[in-house]
Amino acid sequence: MDGDMENQAELEEKTRLINQVLELQHTLEDLSARVDAVKEENLKLKSENQVLGQYIENLMSASSVFQTTDTKGKR
Repeated sequence: MDGDMENQAELEEKTRLINQVLELQHTLEDLSARVDAVKEENLKLKSENQVLGQYIENLMSASSVFQTTDTKGKR
């Protein structure tokens, strides 16, 4: 009887550990998917940031051209 109870306890412990491992694997898969999504979003935002940076640079160039023209016109 003691052997059966020990076997039952071992089986329950193994089952608990297997369930815990499976839960951790699912958590890891979820985290991995989240990391991939964040990487993709990061690349998208970097690209948008470059476009906006170029746009601002162009606006500033155009603005300095107008300022130079205005300054020359006032003289």
